[in-house]
Amino acid sequence: MILKMQIPSPGESISEVEIAQWLVSSGDYVEKDQIIAEIDSDKATLELPAEQAGVITLMSEEGDVVQVGQVVCHIDTSVEGTPKIKPVENSKPLNEEIKEEKQIDNSKSDILSPAAKKLVAEKNISIDQIIGSGKSGRITKQDILTGKAAMGNVVNSKRSEKRSKLSMLRRKVAERLVSVKNQTAMLTTFNEVDMSAIFELRKKYKETFKNKHGVSLGFMSFFTLACVRALKEFPAVNSMIDGSEMISYDYYDISIAVSGPKGLMVPVIRSAEELTFKGVEVEVKRLAERARDGKITVDEMTGGTFTISNGGVFGSMLSTPIINPPQSAILGMHNIVERPVAVNGKVEIRPVMFLALSYDHRIIDGKESVGFLVHVKEALENPSEILMGNNIKKALEIS
Repeated sequence: MILKMQIPSPGESISEVEIAQWLVSSGDYVEKDQIIAEIDSDKATLELPAEQAGVITLMSEEGDVVQVGQVVCHIDTSVEGTPKIKPVENSKPLNEEIKEEKQIDNSKSDILSPAAKKLVAEKNISIDQIIGSGKSGRITKQDILTGKAAMGNVVNSKRSEKRSKLSMLRRKVAERLVSVKNQTAMLTTFNEVDMSAIFELRKKYKETFKNKHGVSLGFMSFFTLACVRALKEFPAVNSMIDGSEMISYDYYDISIAVSGPKGLMVPVIRSAEELTFKGVEVEVKRLAERARDGKITVDEMTGGTFTISNGGVFGSMLSTPIINPPQSAILGMHNIVERPVAVNGKVEIRPVMFLALSYDHRIIDGKESVGFLVHVKEALENPSEILMGNNIKKALEIS
């Protein structure tokens, strides 16, 4: 029996995906539920398992964009055998797309036409930078002459260039960023925060917190809870535009920007208003690990009402973050630097972070944006009173 495998729907609004990588080849025997491919949607990378055991025949190639429901392979379930799994390439560092680079040198004589091979031998020409125009990338004599002339008769040059296709996720991110700039009245307002109080709290309680809960007491719990408090005070910042209407939410689903193997991902901390410091840190760790392992789902990245982005982990001092549509605002965190600060008429050195709030001016006024940042600043500079109700151990659940 021939089973025709179709692309399943990764999510409600997704109509097409891209074949990122086949993990098997035509003619291989696959087991039921064996992962046979990785597919990219515009929101995440997903795994495609075999629906039945048998010999597989691929109907599409890596890089193909296919519709949800389209047949991408056949499995002959009448054949028995042993699975042969194609090894997966080692993963690259975060924030770096996996690229394939065509490197050509004189040892690869099989890609040279006879005339090209003769010319290379006679003139001792490097073909590192020459891209073949023939079938399957075959280099012709004309390719060498044209390339040599373009390089100014450079001989044995080691210069090279890379060309790689953008993933569907990266292309979708690019489209969304451009649309935000074109379709919103985006402005950014700034403030600075003295992080001394948070530093003292973390220094005093971080070991106890980690031993008790198994996660670190990071900055994200302070910022998340401070933002929830400010969003309650300024509901327009927790709203969105839908046509001629404004939708305001009485819950606070906070999106957090995380770097993943395929680029920036924005998983959501659901109902952050109901979480404690422990709850936020546990959820941040869980979502970050799933994003970095490529296991994050579309549902986990859908439906946030406000975003926090921490560019400080990469050393950013100041930036203007771009709104995550259809949301109306995003808070940008930055690195913490010791700076001279005036305190009660005296200059002291304090750890200071710059904050940036980018917002859609169509529904958020300057008064609200500035007021929101001031509320966040107040909570971060006095967390024991404002965020912990003067009961630190109870708030951290370590009493």
